[in-house]
Amino acid sequence: MATVAPPPRRRTSQQWAAWAFLTPVTLYLVLFYAYPLYRNLDLSLRDYTVRSFVQGDAPFTGLANYATVLDDPTFGPALTHTVVFTAVCLALQYAIGLALAVFFHQNFRLSATLRALFLVPWLLPLIVSASTWSWLLNSDSGLVNAVLGAVGIDPVNWLTSPSWSLTSVIIANIWIGVPFNLVVLHSGLQSIPASLYEAAALDGANAWQRFWRITFPLLRPVSAVTLLLGLVYTLKVFDVIWIMTKGGPADSSTTFATWSYQLGFGNLVPAFGPGAAVGNLLVAAAVVFGLVYLRVQRKQART
Repeated sequence: MATVAPPPRRRTSQQWAAWAFLTPVTLYLVLFYAYPLYRNLDLSLRDYTVRSFVQGDAPFTGLANYATVLDDPTFGPALTHTVVFTAVCLALQYAIGLALAVFFHQNFRLSATLRALFLVPWLLPLIVSASTWSWLLNSDSGLVNAVLGAVGIDPVNWLTSPSWSLTSVIIANIWIGVPFNLVVLHSGLQSIPASLYEAAALDGANAWQRFWRITFPLLRPVSAVTLLLGLVYTLKVFDVIWIMTKGGPADSSTTFATWSYQLGFGNLVPAFGPGAAVGNLLVAAAVVFGLVYLRVQRKQART
């Protein structure tokens, strides 16, 4: 049976309706994403001072700000801290989240209630979470050192020692990120047919064999998306580090996110250009991994 095309007037009204729905989203993306990215790129390519920032007459310097950032002695440690912070947080958040997801997949009594309680760190504002960990890890009055002292271990300067500051912010960020991994991975486990586990049990497979040969392979697409989203998020973590250590002491917990803020707003004489350049390096890394995420999604859609 032949399909009858809608009349021209109706087709035109449908097109206008489509544009009407697209306009708010387009304006939002332009105002809050495209324009800030353009301004940040412009900042990184010009020699902005406080006066020129207001008046808008900063001279164009090309890639000079990027060269300044690469030559800065802070660049190496900040890059190392960013990589270590991201890699350790990502690995432990995923490992702990997967273990909890498998545990709660057993559907025992109070499983749903306990799973809901694990979401609390994810639901709390970051400033609350970071402030709570600052109190817990306080050298003089923190609960962690009090517990260590009770078992005969000397107190640790978690937030004021260059040897421990990065570890402290990693611990706090892992605590915040585990619930996200738990929720996504637990949802992925729901899609695995129970008949596969029953067949494996009849064949004599133990719990570890069932996990390694059924759960982990079938959870791989969900795991890839979880890791990629976690990677993009962890790269730009700022609030937790800044509230707990401000990137110190002696830049021992400085990452690209905190260094960018420090350059642009943390000094009496702000370096807007270099600060924007560091921010753009983070944006570039996030875009790369975002493209990887889109490619993974397309590959999943084909299978």
